[in-house]
Amino acid sequence: MIKNNDILLNRNELVQFFKKPAKDFTRDDIIKFIEAKGISMLNFRYVADDGRLRSLNFVPFSRDHLESILTAGERVDGSSLFSFIGSGSSDLYIIPRYRTAFVNPFTEIPTLEILCSFYNNDGKPFESAPEYILRKAYTRFMKKTGFKFKAFGELEYYIKSCHDDLYPLVDQAGYHQSKPFAKFENLRIEALELCAKAGCRIKYGHSEVGSFSKEGEDFEQHEIEFLPVEIDEAVDQLLIAKWIIRILGSEYGVEISFAPKITLGKAGSGMHIHMMLERDGVNMMVENGKLSDVAKKMMAGILDLSKSLTAFGNTIPTSYLRLVPHQEAPTNICWGDRNRSVLIRVPLGWNGAMNMIKDANPADATEFRDMPSKQTVELRSPDGSADIHKLFAGLVIAAEHGLEMENALEKAGELYVDYNIFQENSVSKKKKLEALPSSCWESAECLLARRDYFEKDGVFPSGVIDNVVSKLKAFDDKGLSEKLYNKNEEISALVRKYLHCS
Repeated sequence: MIKNNDILLNRNELVQFFKKPAKDFTRDDIIKFIEAKGISMLNFRYVADDGRLRSLNFVPFSRDHLESILTAGERVDGSSLFSFIGSGSSDLYIIPRYRTAFVNPFTEIPTLEILCSFYNNDGKPFESAPEYILRKAYTRFMKKTGFKFKAFGELEYYIKSCHDDLYPLVDQAGYHQSKPFAKFENLRIEALELCAKAGCRIKYGHSEVGSFSKEGEDFEQHEIEFLPVEIDEAVDQLLIAKWIIRILGSEYGVEISFAPKITLGKAGSGMHIHMMLERDGVNMMVENGKLSDVAKKMMAGILDLSKSLTAFGNTIPTSYLRLVPHQEAPTNICWGDRNRSVLIRVPLGWNGAMNMIKDANPADATEFRDMPSKQTVELRSPDGSADIHKLFAGLVIAAEHGLEMENALEKAGELYVDYNIFQENSVSKKKKLEALPSSCWESAECLLARRDYFEKDGVFPSGVIDNVVSKLKAFDDKGLSEKLYNKNEEISALVRKYLHCS
């Protein structure tokens, strides 16, 4: 049962109205809220090939009509949503997931939003639907391991606006700046509030390193980071947040981009993914105050499949302009503690938090209770172009693979580094580390080489893997970085082409 304090602090209007968690919402709850709040429009939202939220709008004219919409969903043309579906037999159903309901914060007409799942003509989950691929992966993972998989993303983005000479941006020095030096702090704060009202669990927001001015335009980087939730909910958070931030950008008259690279020589935007395994409410990433064997095995599996995971997490040519040395983006397959040059970073986990708070506040006699461990591990390769459902499904599969690997702990030991892999003075310490793919083409080849892991038990239908590979190879970007060297106009055109990825 949700705690009263959790109700009071929860920003979702439906949670406050029903005094219960969103996961317990029923059809009758949704109807009751619609009638009580005078909601006159209902929007179904769902994810298609391009990774963006699509919409279908309803104006219920009676209770029977509303019950029908919320019970039977609606038909859609699958061939217009998924490139691998032919028009000969393309009808799909979209069915609402009640726990995702939230009030649209932008419309003048009172409107309720609900995310949906796809079903086929037999009324069964559509095997190739993004959300069902993730569900299959996670269901198998929980059954085989007994763990819950929790995750959250760091959503980085650039705000592009007309140049303003007042308090000019300091090149690549935007980290945690405040107004007036962070010109669009208000946009970010508004996004945080609206995301919370839509059901997202927010950790914090801040301005990021990337800031620069170029040819009469300002580019300011920001980040919103979430809190760990079960992995299917973590995907919903990222989808909803991107949708909200983009709409806010249009209302502010600025351009928002989640693209991995805006221009060469400046910080790119990643979408780092933090992960943890939990059993019976206990974080299994630590044991006796140290990183657990479970965590190391999990990382070993992700590292082992990391090349193929870029097929889901780095899906456009400019993704590979970001994965270059000296930009705090990974290039090699390794992990380390608090190390931003590695592929998987183990961030600080708040060990000794009680000692710190007492030292900082010596006059406070409160007996602070021990906090549960917040330890996660952070995959640093994905970016805003990621096919989020497939990426998270791939991470679940890779974690399961690591827990089953006989040599997982040995592999984890081999891939551990305790130095900056980009520093020249570390050459004598450097291990021979495999590199991540350098193009969409190479990423596709890596996925083909390990496709059996993803297709096992039908989690990823073979046709989905074929489709991903086909899309990646269609960019024909093998050796692109070398071809574009010193060709600034061509680079700018490429960046512009993929500015609004997924």
